[in-house]
Amino acid sequence: MKLNAPVFVIAVSITLSSCGLFKKSPEKNEELAVINLDTVQALPEPPAPQEYQASEKRVNDLLHTKLDVSFDWSKQYLYGKATITAKPYFYPTSTLTLDARGMEIKEVSLQKSEQAPAGVKQPAKGKTNEPAPAANLTKTPLKYKYENEELVIDLGREYKHTEEFTVFIEYVAKPNELKAKGGSAAITDDKGLYFINPEGKEKNKPVQIWTQGETQSSSVWYPTIDRPNERQTQEIYMTVDKKYTTLSNGDLVFSTDNGDGTRTDCWKSELPFAPYLTMMAVGEFAVVKDNKWRGKEVNYYIEKEYEPHAKAIFGNTPEMLEFYSNKLGVEYPWSKYSQVVVRDYVSGAMENVSATLHGEFLNATERELLDSDHEDVIAHELFHQWFGDLVTCESWSNLPLNESFATYGEYLWIEHKYGRDAADVHSAESRAGYLAEAARKQVNLIRFQYDDKEDMFDGHSYNKGGQVLHMLRRYVGDDAFFTALKTYLETHKYSSVEIHDLRLAFEKVTGEDLNWFFNQWFLSSGHPDLLIRTSYDAAAKKSKVNIKQVQDFSKTRLFKLPVYVDIYSANNEVKRHRITITKAEETFEFAAEEKPLLVNVDAEKMLLCTKDELKTPAEWAFQYHNAPLFLDRYEAIGESASTAKDSVSTHVIISALNDKLHDIRYGAIGMLKDIKPGHEKEVKAKLVELAKSDPKALVRSGAIEYLAAHYEDNDLQALYKSGMDDKAYSVIGASLSGIAKSNPEEGMKLAKQYETEKSVQVLYALADLYSKHGSDENNSFFVNSEDNFSGFEKIGYITQYAAFLKRVKKDETVNSGAAIFESIAKDPGISKWVAYYAKKSIKDLATMYEDRESIAAQKLKTIKEANPNAGGTQELESVVAASKAQKDKLLEIYNGLK
Repeated sequence: MKLNAPVFVIAVSITLSSCGLFKKSPEKNEELAVINLDTVQALPEPPAPQEYQASEKRVNDLLHTKLDVSFDWSKQYLYGKATITAKPYFYPTSTLTLDARGMEIKEVSLQKSEQAPAGVKQPAKGKTNEPAPAANLTKTPLKYKYENEELVIDLGREYKHTEEFTVFIEYVAKPNELKAKGGSAAITDDKGLYFINPEGKEKNKPVQIWTQGETQSSSVWYPTIDRPNERQTQEIYMTVDKKYTTLSNGDLVFSTDNGDGTRTDCWKSELPFAPYLTMMAVGEFAVVKDNKWRGKEVNYYIEKEYEPHAKAIFGNTPEMLEFYSNKLGVEYPWSKYSQVVVRDYVSGAMENVSATLHGEFLNATERELLDSDHEDVIAHELFHQWFGDLVTCESWSNLPLNESFATYGEYLWIEHKYGRDAADVHSAESRAGYLAEAARKQVNLIRFQYDDKEDMFDGHSYNKGGQVLHMLRRYVGDDAFFTALKTYLETHKYSSVEIHDLRLAFEKVTGEDLNWFFNQWFLSSGHPDLLIRTSYDAAAKKSKVNIKQVQDFSKTRLFKLPVYVDIYSANNEVKRHRITITKAEETFEFAAEEKPLLVNVDAEKMLLCTKDELKTPAEWAFQYHNAPLFLDRYEAIGESASTAKDSVSTHVIISALNDKLHDIRYGAIGMLKDIKPGHEKEVKAKLVELAKSDPKALVRSGAIEYLAAHYEDNDLQALYKSGMDDKAYSVIGASLSGIAKSNPEEGMKLAKQYETEKSVQVLYALADLYSKHGSDENNSFFVNSEDNFSGFEKIGYITQYAAFLKRVKKDETVNSGAAIFESIAKDPGISKWVAYYAKKSIKDLATMYEDRESIAAQKLKTIKEANPNAGGTQELESVVAASKAQKDKLLEIYNGLK
């Protein structure tokens, strides 16, 4: 699964100016005791009231599930018939316990079937007009108890683990009538089955059904053993109106016209997988078929509006399949690969076996893709088909075995397709995300105590885990790393795993006991905080590196850190040394005939840590210009920003505007405001050049934004006007803002022609413009554009709309906005953060009227006190009354949302 993150900006890139990747650590006591790894005892865990979360005990073993489902759109019910084949896992048992949440159980029977009559053929794979022949069935009613979301079935006798049994259950799933709804910040709802716009009343929104099984929500729409350490093969018969297209796991083996306006599609999966990876999707999708990959179907289910753009959105999928299969040495295991985009999804994306489901953020035109794509999400979910689907974590405590790998799969794809620099950019963003979370919480990667299984979906399981896998790869080397992954996958395919299975695979390949690595990175919390100081002993001709681990040892362990150090000498020679840090403080010495130009600690930039490394501006400048990696330049320019007014640092920042990597060019633009004065003309010329001709829209728009914010020159108006013809929406938005800054009337005039655009980059620019210069007549823009903002994008929309409403004249305009905010806040599918901003905006508007009431009332009081018989106060009295009425109306709406 790929999570949605609260992104409040249009274009996301590394924020180089803050250098957030390498958080500074405060200086600690210089007299640090020397602590050896060999003598450090395990640190006591903080008090943990949570219950130990063990892997689920397996009493029965699911073998096959057959589902026959149809839908009542108006009631939002699923009518289902489940035929479940299972057997005791090992010990004999006479009961079968199934998870079944919020269902109405109609029938539970023991089912036996006779073989189809001799000579009757099963339909061939791919046929679309004949169902399987009916078998002769006998059913014997079974006693059962249904309570506490569990269906406990008395099988009538005891079965041994060599005996299979088949249970038939007829039921009604009622997802919207669950007594209690769950969810988390990561997966915002857990009702499992979703009817989207079921009665077609919402304009601009298609009618759809889709499911979401992770973590344990498949049991909302079919009875099963809803645990990650269970496996089943399955077949699903879906009866829908003929106008709809269906998608599920496995292959569409036949499709039957029922003669009543409906059709039944049968999807069959012959390879086993965990129940949470079961999926269905129903809607009027366009199905875009890509080139087959090694004979397997690759296709994309998407809204018809985006059909022409499907291959631009997903088009690298066949190449990804080939790359991952070759890199891992294990071929993509499933019979087809489909991807579908749905509305109102409750997270980012989900790696259902052979049928990944994406949220609507993936919908984009080729023009919108110029600004940003979500290729990392596509790669993430595809890598899950091996890590998570083929091999599945046995418990949610072991979730990083799914999510850390999928996160690292993003890195591997970007590295393959776009080079290491681009991959390291992506990795740096992910690392910064973990460090931001680690500032408020530090937990083990593999953790057996948590309040809720949903808590596992965080920046540790994803971001930190990906970083840890990268360190493991750098430590053992590429050949050993990918050989070990192949061993792991082949050993455990179609089964569930725990962290030690991964360790043992690496130990088998490398011949090394790796408990030290897994214990400190997977089974302990935190990361090292390093103080690094270098010096040169001219008499001894030695370069010295002093490294201290200064993390709080009462909470975080001491780390063993293998790392490379590169020494750059004056004759352009670079010598690499491998050291291993094992103490709280150590000094390493290296022979050097003269003082090195640069000592580059962690030259591979592999460590997950914070670093406080003292270097002169000249040394950082040398590192920027001479060290080979993006992260070398990233460190150098970030540190240069902290001394930006130094001449050498200023030169580094200006030089970075020409960097080969667009992320650094973009980041350098943001640092220009802090450089030494006197470079305005040079900077302006370079930014104009970037605005006109940089190949990346992010850089072009960033250059225009900076010029508009820091230069008042009238000659830039021509640049902004030419930017309105750019293909990238972000550049159009920045150009429009540039025009409006010096000529609001011209900006407002130009804005009108873009009000029907769907690009959020342009719509944000319009919203910002209207919030500063708009009037009541511009309210229709906000009303009509609300549907174009989805997910966390709505926060920006709400914020700008609220600012607009504070400057309008008419109360009815404010009321129309408040009604929209109320509707957003009440939307059950909306994020709690979006709802918060919607509610807050209503309260802020009420406060605005309260202030008006108070100011008018005070003026009225002052007049009355000066002259009790004063006349001409009707206008003030009217303002007080009207403001109070509006305040009360808005507070009534606000209080109704609490």
